[in-house]
Amino acid sequence: MGGLNVTAIIIFVGFVGASLMITWWAANRTKSAGEFYTAGGTITGMQNGLALAGDFMSAATFLGLTGLVFIGGVDAMLFTTGIAVGWALILFVFADRLRNLGRFTFADVVAYRLQSGPLRVLAAVGTLTVAIPYLIAQMVGAGSLIETLFGLPYWAAVVIVGTLMTTYVVFGGMLATTWVQVIKAVLLLGGGTMLLVLTLAAFGFNLDAMFAAAADAHPRGESIFGPGLMYTDPISVISLGLAFLLGTAGLPHVLMRFFTVPDAQQARRSIGYAVVFIGYFQAAVVLIGFGAVALLSGQTEYVDESGTIAGGANMVSVYLSRHVGGEAFLGFMSAVAFATILAVVAGILLSASAGVAHDIYARVIRKGNIDDREEVRVSRIATVVIGATAIFLSLAVKDVNVGILSTFPLAIAASVNFPAIFLALFWKDLTTRGAIAGGVVGLIVVVVLSILSPTIWVQVLGHETAPYPYAYPTLFSASAAFIVTIFVSKLDRSERAAIDRSGYAEQLVRSELGRKPEKFLRK
Repeated sequence: MGGLNVTAIIIFVGFVGASLMITWWAANRTKSAGEFYTAGGTITGMQNGLALAGDFMSAATFLGLTGLVFIGGVDAMLFTTGIAVGWALILFVFADRLRNLGRFTFADVVAYRLQSGPLRVLAAVGTLTVAIPYLIAQMVGAGSLIETLFGLPYWAAVVIVGTLMTTYVVFGGMLATTWVQVIKAVLLLGGGTMLLVLTLAAFGFNLDAMFAAAADAHPRGESIFGPGLMYTDPISVISLGLAFLLGTAGLPHVLMRFFTVPDAQQARRSIGYAVVFIGYFQAAVVLIGFGAVALLSGQTEYVDESGTIAGGANMVSVYLSRHVGGEAFLGFMSAVAFATILAVVAGILLSASAGVAHDIYARVIRKGNIDDREEVRVSRIATVVIGATAIFLSLAVKDVNVGILSTFPLAIAASVNFPAIFLALFWKDLTTRGAIAGGVVGLIVVVVLSILSPTIWVQVLGHETAPYPYAYPTLFSASAAFIVTIFVSKLDRSERAAIDRSGYAEQLVRSELGRKPEKFLRK
């Protein structure tokens, strides 16, 4: 499968050209901090729903999840179920209060009630530890695509993606990032639907025939339709489910999108649209994965005798596109997948730079004594530094499945961000000391266990066995964060604790008043 794919190059160059034009247009409309971080709150529910869906319909979904279905059958559906439940949690629990209480970042919500400085530092650290692995996961997918299809080396592909994502954010801010996401989401939904239709057409649109062919072709036979092919222990399954359930509701770049719409009603509407788009795409990807098992297994052009996909499992969707649609369709889907990565990393990078510039520099170091021009300038500098760091780290984890790699940021979000947000919104006894202690413990536990897990300790670092035997750490890290937060808050009798507890009633009133018309609030 070597050589250049002209179709892919043309479509990709067209997308890059269009996205750079959007960035130029957005740059002329992005002057204040509010416009840079949240597009001035001018995004509609439909637009934000597509952008939110675009945040999740990423390389981890299109490339990684299809590869996981190819390897592990229905076990991969743990990912899709967790995502669906996680988005439902955001819709029914968080949407109103987050939109009414926040301004630019989720730290604004927590800092409104608790002591601002320490909480913002913790939130920024949590944001960075979520964003950098997420950026790495996306750029690994980009590198695999370009290396296989465009005739460029892996490192060059990573540099291209990193440079473009940095350009989008530095010049266009949230407005450019949102519209790039919207265009990408439409392309990916359309391309995924076309791939699904062509795959089903190969079996006469008979699902039973496709599943039967998949069972015949897979080395494990019909066991691909039962649990246990990838995950044999309940701890890993529970941890994976919690990573999606709690982590989705703690992702900084997802939470940041609540502040791009004008009110809580549009926030709820955007989540509703996102759930529909994401649910459909997840279902399509699972079917595509089983179709790939049936059509690619035994094809020596794509799979060796041991059943290993050439170029790694991340390439399953790409190879299937060629098998069912020829070189032209392969080029189209490859370019769409690459565009997907570009759009997703831009949103993640923006949230990371906001954590550094808004939460740490503007609110902690400068204590709010800063004008919009300086804050935006610092955010742009942070964008360049974080982007360069992600590029460098992406070169070290080339062969790890991006679907698995992207679950670690979810585990971090579930263990650091989610406990603080959830308890700040719904528990009156939360104190600053409790939130800091729980967040620090959650961060330490999730990072240590992730490094010691088989995915990193064995697959990345090359050791024979992993000290931590389970695939994911979320059950232990999130539990530790909640337990420590509640325990320390209950024991906290400081003067600050009394202020924190009294602030809950004010926060609750404000979150409820936020549903009223703006003219009511001005009175």
